[in-house]
Amino acid sequence: MNILIAPNAFKGTMSAAEAGGIIAEYIHENYPFYATCLLPIADGGDGTCELLTEGLGLEKKWTWTLDAYGRPILCSYGWDATYKKAYLDISSASGIAQLGNEPKNPFVASTYGTGLLIQQVVKLGAEEVILGLGGSATIDLGIGILAALGIIFLDAKGRQLTLYSPDYLSSIRHIQKSPTIPKVKFTCLCDVQNIFFGDKGAVPIFGPQKGLASSEVRSYEETCEATAHQLYQKQGKVFHDHPGFGAAGGVALGLSAFFETEIRFGSNYFFDKVNLESKLKEIDFVITGEGRYDSQSSDGKACFELLKLSHAHSKKIILITSGEEDGVQEFDQVLTLPDLDFSAANYKMQAKQNLLEVLSSKLDFGREYS
Repeated sequence: MNILIAPNAFKGTMSAAEAGGIIAEYIHENYPFYATCLLPIADGGDGTCELLTEGLGLEKKWTWTLDAYGRPILCSYGWDATYKKAYLDISSASGIAQLGNEPKNPFVASTYGTGLLIQQVVKLGAEEVILGLGGSATIDLGIGILAALGIIFLDAKGRQLTLYSPDYLSSIRHIQKSPTIPKVKFTCLCDVQNIFFGDKGAVPIFGPQKGLASSEVRSYEETCEATAHQLYQKQGKVFHDHPGFGAAGGVALGLSAFFETEIRFGSNYFFDKVNLESKLKEIDFVITGEGRYDSQSSDGKACFELLKLSHAHSKKIILITSGEEDGVQEFDQVLTLPDLDFSAANYKMQAKQNLLEVLSSKLDFGREYS
């Protein structure tokens, strides 16, 4: 029996690699005659570029930068010297998971630390930056990144605004361009297809999880609207909203005003890069999973795309997830995880224990797949 273990990240609790390692170890201990292939997957969400760095055998570089609130943080990125491409996740420096249980403040949170990483790879000679947009703590339209790359933001009196200051976005009145702005292309990997504005846009849908109160949603979206038009007017462009602009608090929106920017929906990009379809031909069935498979998962997220590929190749597929959302019935077996208390100090340890327990109590190859 050949098993492909290909989980996505269990958001906020385990990376795809951590979850895959637990599943692989369990199978090795309990089904020693089964062969396994471990291939953690991603779709533009947390850790996508880290997994691509490992899967493509790229050089992994470490460097210090700043987190979403301006504090020092050690981050990594992948470097492809042959093709002059850098692979980095916005969640590495500007991620919400880095903030733990501390209060979230979208009026202060900035992508500037990610911009400093991009600044470094440009100095290495990068001509293209592959940017995974999942898991950000920010709704700043990528203004922090732009500020690190030579776009200068001024207040009503013509003074340069201080990064990480409260109400940074609403204080922007003038924009200047440094002559040293780099010439670099961005390929943004998204795990959501939301446009930025509207009822299903970045502010009402993702703002609350980043600390925005419901009473602040409308005014914050109005601030973002004014800022977006300022960015495009500076370049003599007319702003048009696009699918993917809602990811990571509008990073692709801001970048596309000043740089060549392509939006790719992450799972297909990832699967192509790691030759996942060819690996499917060599196995008997698949185990995948994510923190909660829900209505958004069918909009191109990794587990859903893997489901389609597996069934196209007549392979059975198991899903490990919490909740009982619509769509899980399409999988051949579902192992349901108990809900977590995220206010508990040990919730990450409990998540790993829950995964082991659900494997032990519900995974039965002989019964389900004999």
